[in-house]
Amino acid sequence: MADVRDREISVEQDHLDQVYRRLEEKIHEAEFLMRDAATRGQVGTPGALAERDAQVFRAGIHLNRLNSEFEDFLFGRIDLLLGKDGKKGADGAYTSVEPADDAVREDNTADIAETLHIGRIGVLDADYSPLVIDWRAPAAAPFYRSTPVDPGRVVRRRVIRSKGRKVLGVEDDLMRPELTAYLNGEELPALGDGALMAALGQARSHSMRDIVASIQAEQDLVIRAPAASVTYVEGGPGTGKTAVALHRAAYLLYQDRRRYAGGILIVSPTPLLVAYTEGVLPSLGEEGQVAIRAVGALVDGAEATVYDEPAVSRVKGSSRMLKVLRKAARGVLEGPPRQGDAAGGARGAGRAGGSGGSGGPGGGQLAFGEDPQEPAGPPTEPAGPPTRLRVVAFGRRLELEAEELGRIRRAALGGTAPVNLLRPRARKLLLDALWARSGAASRHNDPELAAELRSSFDEDVTSEDDFIAFLDAWWPELTPRGVLAAMSDEKRLGRFARRVLNPGEVRKVARSLRREGYSVHDIALLDELQTILGTPARPKKKRELDPLDQLTGLDELMPVREETQRERAERLAQERVEYAHVIVDEAQDLTPMQWRMVGRRGRHATWTVVGDPAQSSWSDPDEAAAARDEALGTRPRRRFELTVNYRNPSEIADLAAKVLALAMPGTESPKAVRSTGVQPRFAVVSDAGLGRTVRAEAAALLDRVDGTVGVVVAMRRREEAARWLADLGERVVALGSLEAKGLEYDATVVVSPAEIADESPAGLRVLYVALTRATQQLTVVSGTADVPNADGVPDLLRD
Repeated sequence: MADVRDREISVEQDHLDQVYRRLEEKIHEAEFLMRDAATRGQVGTPGALAERDAQVFRAGIHLNRLNSEFEDFLFGRIDLLLGKDGKKGADGAYTSVEPADDAVREDNTADIAETLHIGRIGVLDADYSPLVIDWRAPAAAPFYRSTPVDPGRVVRRRVIRSKGRKVLGVEDDLMRPELTAYLNGEELPALGDGALMAALGQARSHSMRDIVASIQAEQDLVIRAPAASVTYVEGGPGTGKTAVALHRAAYLLYQDRRRYAGGILIVSPTPLLVAYTEGVLPSLGEEGQVAIRAVGALVDGAEATVYDEPAVSRVKGSSRMLKVLRKAARGVLEGPPRQGDAAGGARGAGRAGGSGGSGGPGGGQLAFGEDPQEPAGPPTEPAGPPTRLRVVAFGRRLELEAEELGRIRRAALGGTAPVNLLRPRARKLLLDALWARSGAASRHNDPELAAELRSSFDEDVTSEDDFIAFLDAWWPELTPRGVLAAMSDEKRLGRFARRVLNPGEVRKVARSLRREGYSVHDIALLDELQTILGTPARPKKKRELDPLDQLTGLDELMPVREETQRERAERLAQERVEYAHVIVDEAQDLTPMQWRMVGRRGRHATWTVVGDPAQSSWSDPDEAAAARDEALGTRPRRRFELTVNYRNPSEIADLAAKVLALAMPGTESPKAVRSTGVQPRFAVVSDAGLGRTVRAEAAALLDRVDGTVGVVVAMRRREEAARWLADLGERVVALGSLEAKGLEYDATVVVSPAEIADESPAGLRVLYVALTRATQQLTVVSGTADVPNADGVPDLLRD
């Protein structure tokens, strides 16, 4: 299989090289037209100038477009049967949708009559034959619309992964797996899931072909389901949930691009699965209409890089944290708890300064004004807000002491608006108190004069540097990062979490917030805090005029560089905060706080929710289900179930079913449709130690399979396992149990089932996931905690 893969990558590389040679020719043509147009302009007649301007404009647009399309240019291919007629469209491709009556021979073989490559723009060769079909063209429609139930002329759909001018890999989907097709006299190969479907579809048993048909039918039903509400898809390991979700995104986008111009968001549980997703459907990034994000990367400027221990994860992910965050968002304005003088006394006055200053924004800004692009680090201990306000107005010195300032703060925080949006209210209440202290309100009985005097007073006070500095320190603009940093202080967090978290939970959460970096659960807390805090309106920056703008017509004669598709996609993704359709992959793993985060991005969206309760790593599925229902609102639900496991051979599926029976008694596992005759291998840690045993078993599997080997360990052993396998090459991947979700390997080594099962209350479900990653062979390595029997079988996997 490795030789076939290398050969097919080489075939696509040759075609991509040909495309780039033709693109370079077109660029040279456009540059020639630009130079020719400049020559025409020297003639000087009005007609020549007009022709010059038009030619420059057209050539410039064409040149800019060609240059901007150079990255990730080619992404797909379809191999098609002979069509009913021989008509061709403007792009050089045949227009027939259905195959000719004699396209498939009686022995179920056929010849590929046409191959089309799909890319970001159309490219014709010198003979006007299509090298690349523009993905928006009618001829490209089968790439998105074809399914095994309704294949049309498509035999094989191929996704091509490339970077720059280099093809990295290919993945195939067979629309007619029962067919033996030939291209240029050689049998059409299939890679990835397509190879598996080909093996199933071409099996001699009629029952096997019936199973293939059922796989195709139930998946196609989901892909084409209407998107007017919530489409909920359940299915066990290997049923193709992720692939169905991605094809559904492509189908919806192609069917109604205008409706989904608001964007499609695909949420994946891990960055590893995001990488896989981006490889399957790269074309969906076109014009920023599809964003593929890991749960830990949904907040711009922050990304999960560390893991929380299970006990901390259970607290941070729980909906209880909502109460804690709301209290923290208001509580941080009061500063840290003080030792000794409760009112702040001389310390407060010293910070305020003898001239009535606020003590500078230092105290407040250090705690709450961090640059949102800076990584989280150990929090700076804030000095706390000033406890005295002194200003001079109408020739009098006015003061507000700590007690009155506290009353004003409490009154301001009594509003329901986000904390940062309450600052104008707090400012007004301060001015009201100073106005009352001045006694000026009683000097005039005339309402107009009184109003004019008050307006003059407010203007006088608010223009003072002392007042501005005081307000900045007393009511600073809060950032989610700053509030989370304040929560790393155990005493402060204990105050925010009173009667919500117990002391042990407070201690563990505070300790986790003091380390460098964010976890996937911290990202959801940041997002929640952003909603609680709010963002004050920013004054719009005025565009600086370029003197060249004054030259009439220059912008028409000098085409500006257009942004590339990737630049446009990144810009639109940053600007977008809500989407028209949201697809949640492995939805069973989302915590209540993560559901709130995802829900905010789809408040007006339709949804596709894909998951399997039996694979949930969250300890309280009922709490998560309640949060999910709140996020989805009252939209009607449409449910589908995928029942056929075409990833795992029955030997592996039967072993995993034993763990499923312990994790969720009474739950049926999906039916495996194939058997390899290779039973799972059981190994016991040798005297040489765990690392050497695991390395030896992984090395043995590399000799037995052509593809990748995944080594799954308990989360705490991730870095250790990477060191064990460091010299075995790129085909071996070490990953923690929670990172394995949604991924698959040709062979898998699962290390110490007991360690994985004991990691958390959901450990048995996590172990079930780990055991179902292999498409061919599985090895289980047991330590003493697994209590292996004489055959090396751990107690969790015995009957």
